[in-house]
Amino acid sequence: MIVWKLKSWEEISKAELYNILSLRSEVFVVEQTCIYQDIDHKDPKAHHVLGVLNNQIVAYSRIFNEGDYFKEASFGRAVTSQKVRGTGVGHQLVKETLLKMEQLYPKLSIKISAQAHLQGFYNQHGFITEGVPYLEDDIPHVAMYIRKQ
Repeated sequence: MIVWKLKSWEEISKAELYNILSLRSEVFVVEQTCIYQDIDHKDPKAHHVLGVLNNQIVAYSRIFNEGDYFKEASFGRAVTSQKVRGTGVGHQLVKETLLKMEQLYPKLSIKISAQAHLQGFYNQHGFITEGVPYLEDDIPHVAMYIRKQ
């Protein structure tokens, strides 16, 4: 069973940070064959959602307050290890991330930059696509929102 944790930058241990960066690199750089600068100096502004299974981080996302990434609150770098793919952990990760965002920023709209092929996945969690696709690190992306008033 996955244990979900929410940590500020200051609460993340060196070992956790190493595992987070390793997972992000494994998936976003190696698996997706996308050369890009993952370390963007935004991690210190974020809260971090960690999905831990057998002392291993198998799912991760980072959460931003409004104005720290986009005008709206946001999350990104949502990733799951190949070890748990196809088991529903991706959906659990988004649900946990949205739950944590509701606790941190209950009245804020949410914007994400989603890989275009994942629109249907994020639609299942209440996100609506706005605008046209664009390239981010040579991968088609779309802006998706959960609007709150």
